[in-house]
Amino acid sequence: MRVLLTGSSGWLGRFLAPMLRHAGHTVTGLDVAPGAFTDTIGSVADRALIDRLFSERRIEAVIHSGALHKPDIARYPAQAFIDVNVSGTLNVLEAAIAHRAKGMVFTSTTSLMISTAIREARAAEAVWIDETLAPLEPRNIYGVTKLAAEQLCRLFHAEHGLPVLVLRTARFFPEDDDTHRSLAGENMKANEFLHRRLTVEDAAAAHIVALERMAEIGTGTFIVSAPTPFARDETAALKYDAAAVIAHHFPDAAALYATRGWTLPATIDRVYDARRAEQLLGFRAQTDFAAILRALRDGLPLPFTHDADYISPIITQ
Repeated sequence: MRVLLTGSSGWLGRFLAPMLRHAGHTVTGLDVAPGAFTDTIGSVADRALIDRLFSERRIEAVIHSGALHKPDIARYPAQAFIDVNVSGTLNVLEAAIAHRAKGMVFTSTTSLMISTAIREARAAEAVWIDETLAPLEPRNIYGVTKLAAEQLCRLFHAEHGLPVLVLRTARFFPEDDDTHRSLAGENMKANEFLHRRLTVEDAAAAHIVALERMAEIGTGTFIVSAPTPFARDETAALKYDAAAVIAHHFPDAAALYATRGWTLPATIDRVYDARRAEQLLGFRAQTDFAAILRALRDGLPLPFTHDADYISPIITQ
């Protein structure tokens, strides 16, 4: 298919574009910043540009991953998030209908599911997070605008029959966490594969699967994260003695971590359950916590990227 990929210069886009081409798709990359896979510099907030690309490139499908993200809150005003994340999504959806596209895959985020109460770990046990979690109370402008964009996707499917699959991706950014500094970046990322992270390669692969199945499925929202080893009946123990639960599943984890001077989490406050994506979408992330331990055990490179100096593309127009 002829695919419009928004956000083609971003961390996901630089992995997703070559995967799409390898799968036989023709890719038009759109981003606000230059990149190896970006054909057009511009914003999804520019409706005329979106229409022109659909017309000139005869776009058949969209992977809409272009957005302002949580770290951008410190760089851009709230209105920019409305313009890009909400109005930009509306522009792409309307163009898809006008130009009779076959459907869209929308890159969303698990962040919009995390309320202030969840973020501050107020619950007596780890919060089990799947697609049924409600009510959704995003804690910042990023989450609010991504949730609004999801609702636009739902509306366009309901009103126009446009196939739209929403992927709520867990963390896959390469840089350090901008709010938590208690652990070294690689240690923190490794820990998160237990309950809230995936590799960028797996995130990209999920989009390929969604693109290929969107017409068949029609609509749906899916959490995309590394498969957790935990069960729902372990949530209380995870909150108060995560080390014991981890040791039950991975008896040598503590010793393997010690070889790096790493620390396992003493408490886990949330767990992302990605089983719906596996059962209905047919996607399961390849890299999980067991893969991290295999790399430590066998002296292999870690199966994820950590780049403390990474900065997401900056708006140039």
